Amino acid sequence: MIRALKMSVLLVLAACTAPSPFPDMEPGETGRVTRIIDGDALVLDTGQTVRLVSIEAPPMYPEGGQPAPHAGESARQLEDMALGRRVQLFYPGLTRDRYDRALAHVMTVDGAGPKLWLNREMIEAGAAWVRLYPSTAAQGQTLLEMERSARLERRGLWGRSTYAIHDAEKIDPSKTGFLFVRGGLGAPVPIEEETRYPPACLRPFEGSAVLLSVRRDAATACGLADGTQVIVRGRLRDGALDLSHPFHLQRSETD
Repeated sequence: MIRALKMSVLLVLAACTAPSPFPDMEPGETGRVTRIIDGDALVLDTGQTVRLVSIEAPPMYPEGGQPAPHAGESARQLEDMALGRRVQLFYPGLTRDRYDRALAHVMTVDGAGPKLWLNREMIEAGAAWVRLYPSTAAQGQTLLEMERSARLERRGLWGRSTYAIHDAEKIDPSKTGFLFVRGGLGAPVPIEEETRYPPACLRPFEGSAVLLSVRRDAATACGLADGTQVIVRGRLRDGALDLSHPFHLQRSETD
């Protein structure tokens, strides 16, 4: 009896001292997944809504519209992996957004199936794409490598024309939404003095009316040589594509 008790204590201590799978992140709370909202958001039995950080899935409930292409498949992918399982959150930086959602990497921690890093699994399956913010970008490079593989193999959403990489000269500048854009960078253009939150620089795409609006955190893009061929991911609005993180720009010749 005493021997069994000692073994139990040792097992508990070993579990408590096990190395974190994310040494660059802060371990957070645990809970059981009770609901999937879409491919990048879920709800725990504690009532906490969790946004899987650094990834973005096609939205099931876009503002005033129908589900985006592949949204249902993406949500089902996350549901198959996570619903009913116990998970632990890991925080790479900012822990909550303005909607009080937890901003976390999520790891399954029960014995109901294989141990899964849900953020990575969604990217690897082609059920979501990478979208980084400076305050939560840890492990971003790893996720981008997984995404590149999924895109080259046309897994999941990458097999749909909706998520193709668009040539800059063919884009209607009045279009809005998150896009992947390929093109050559032109020389920086002047920024209007009355701009409330001025970007680090504005660069046109060669042969296109679309401008690349480079935020301060991605300012290295301002120093790239004219004519550099790039692939950029960002939200297009009012004729400008927002570049919010340096990893969101890749040289197209390496893609």
